[in-house]
Amino acid sequence: MKNILLIGLGRFGRHIADELQRLKVRIMAIDKEEERVNEVLGTVTSAQIGDSTNREFLSSLGIDNYDMAIVAIGDDFQSSLETTSLLKELGAQHVISRAATDVHEKFLLRNGADEVIYPEKELAKWTALRCSSNAIIDFIPIDSTYSIFEITVPSSWVNKSILQLDVRKKFGINILGIKTKGVLDMEVRPETVLTEGVSLFVVGKIDQVRKFLHI
Repeated sequence: MKNILLIGLGRFGRHIADELQRLKVRIMAIDKEEERVNEVLGTVTSAQIGDSTNREFLSSLGIDNYDMAIVAIGDDFQSSLETTSLLKELGAQHVISRAATDVHEKFLLRNGADEVIYPEKELAKWTALRCSSNAIIDFIPIDSTYSIFEITVPSSWVNKSILQLDVRKKFGINILGIKTKGVLDMEVRPETVLTEGVSLFVVGKIDQVRKFLHI
């Protein structure tokens, strides 16, 4: 079971705590505000009130004992930056920090963050893509270039096999799975015939998928 250090218990941090708890991950939660710490006591494994920009306080937590540290501070970029830098100096194995702007992202990466998450930007990207085509059901970014999409099966593909469609050659995408009535089948064979009403999980470059969907 992984041990996660979560710093910052605003709305974003609390959502992370809730999801990690559902995944049965051990969580040490930190915030400088007592009220926020009290609100997550029933969710996390343990929690402390403290200033994450204080080297002595962070050091007392045994930073190198955690598999990952998440800096979810969203309302004070200076504190987020200082915390990120201190975590790496104290031996953090992997630091994920939250950014609110492109500039924040650059500074965090330069000051120790192994990864940067930019919730507003990712949500905006997902919403824009989702609204740009009725064919897109879901969208999971892999990196800045590739993503996994869940799409409705195009009408021109109905009653045709994967081999006949040859989507990898024609569109530069790969079909990972087929969902029928909520059940996902990842064993996609060349002879598999697509039927109306199913959805497909496809992976490829975002631009190629957009081109294929005429976005």
